[in-house]
Amino acid sequence: MKLPATPAVQVTDPNFSLADIDPSTTAPFTTKAAAEKRLKKLRERLSELQENLYAEHRRSVLLVFQAMDTGGKDGAIEKLLTGVNPAGVQVSPFKAPSTKELNHDFLWRIHQQTPGKGHIGVFNRSHYEDVLITRVHGLIDEATWQRRYTDINNFERLLTNDHTRILKFFLHISKEEQAARLQARLDDPAKRWKFDPNDLKERKYWDDYQTAYEDALRHCSPPESPWFVVPADKKWARDLAIIEIVVAALEDMNPQPPAPSYDVAAQVVE
Repeated sequence: MKLPATPAVQVTDPNFSLADIDPSTTAPFTTKAAAEKRLKKLRERLSELQENLYAEHRRSVLLVFQAMDTGGKDGAIEKLLTGVNPAGVQVSPFKAPSTKELNHDFLWRIHQQTPGKGHIGVFNRSHYEDVLITRVHGLIDEATWQRRYTDINNFERLLTNDHTRILKFFLHISKEEQAARLQARLDDPAKRWKFDPNDLKERKYWDDYQTAYEDALRHCSPPESPWFVVPADKKWARDLAIIEIVVAALEDMNPQPPAPSYDVAAQVVE
């Protein structure tokens, strides 16, 4: 797959650092107006490719979204899927695990939500929470999170071996942008339902989360299921970067509808 020119960075360097990526950059994108025109064109192409994927019914796509609180996962997913046939899409938001889920291995609840043949699956948060929040809050020890990196890589390899294309997006915002978004939620009565006081508590662990994300991205970004760090302070650039990568991956897959199993010429509609 040839990567399109976007602000997003594919994680390939085992020594990569989030501090080296500017969350506010939009380069090589130029203006919001130009991005919106490009976004409209790509949405039309995504719709065509998704229809072919659904008709082909041999392969699937899994899109994983992770971010700090207020990072824009919901908005990014909404923008990406605008105009896509919902019959061929499955969005799975992962909250805190239930008691039943905790009685199983950490991947048990995840595997049940992976996309079937012909579908695009979207994870809003994911199995990576089990090497992030659990690590930051000391719920697991280092030996466990290190072992889970291997488990995650093996799990994702299983999916790719079963013809699921995996793309993972970390929406990278600055601490200053997070503060502005949290304040905006408090200031707007229509958005206060989005505000959670726990977000202020989690914000105190900012540096710890950055470290946990860096380690997870470094250890779990093989070529067949790569991580892309998407600068996300500017929402319009974030949205265009994501759809550029998704469309490029689907173009690379080149899904094709099956040939008719009947004699077309013999069919007469009266």
